[in-house]
Amino acid sequence: MKIFSGSSNKPLAGKIAKLLKKELSQLEIHIFPDQEKRVRVLEKVLGEDAVIVQSTSTDADKNYIELFFIADALRRSGVKTIIVVIPYLGYQRQDHLFREGEAVSIDVIVKILKVVGVDKVITFDLHSTRIPEIFNIRIVHLSALSIFAEKIKEDHLDGDDTVLVSPDKGGIRRIKILSEMLGNMPYAVIEKNRDLATGKVTMDGIDGEVEENAIIVDDMISTGSTIVTAANLLKNKGAKNIYVFATHAVFSKDAPKILQNSSVSSVYVTDTIFVPEEKQFPKLEILSISEMIAKTLKI
Repeated sequence: MKIFSGSSNKPLAGKIAKLLKKELSQLEIHIFPDQEKRVRVLEKVLGEDAVIVQSTSTDADKNYIELFFIADALRRSGVKTIIVVIPYLGYQRQDHLFREGEAVSIDVIVKILKVVGVDKVITFDLHSTRIPEIFNIRIVHLSALSIFAEKIKEDHLDGDDTVLVSPDKGGIRRIKILSEMLGNMPYAVIEKNRDLATGKVTMDGIDGEVEENAIIVDDMISTGSTIVTAANLLKNKGAKNIYVFATHAVFSKDAPKILQNSSVSSVYVTDTIFVPEEKQFPKLEILSISEMIAKTLKI
């Protein structure tokens, strides 16, 4: 097995390779003055199984194009199979028609992955359970919930005075699974609405009891507006300590500053997306998914 890393999350790729007792295989990625890229495989890969690690977060377009070029270069070099580890699957929130005249963007991505010769995709905590149905190649859908459950127990946040909170109805399945992992911890669901044109989030109430400690669980944090609005609502309902667990740290715009200045006590994310130093903040803790990916690649 040869492991290659794109540009988006080399630290994660390095961790995975180390756990598998391998070195990262070499690529040459040349960027021309007009920002076009040229990709070249620098190792013999004929008949090998190749793994590409590339998260497709900001900038999603650039990261996807680089991934497609790496896959094409490997296929032309004679690899046996291509497994793509895309911890954060860009465009996953565009999985169906919301309004007439729109593209189904993730469907386009899946078609291209097939065309460039990808045999299997490994990804984490997709925004919707319908997304795997779009794939016409094998997909392994992993979840960080077990990592979250371990951390909640480790930090003694699993007491009788704690409630799990989903910031919207779409996260009910996620919150139920985590609840079971934590001995059927009680959970509540916030009634959230988002304006598709403006992106503005409103929260009108909570279905369930609010405890002293509230743990908000979500698949991703983008601008931070959903988390902050949910935290304010929970504070108003009597929560004293609010913790956030989210798989994907998209952290668009001023999200790190907004979260640091919010009423949230701590924010836990994973390294599905590389968080550069300038986007890290005191309340943030990053948990690694590398062991889970390494175990999956061994199977």
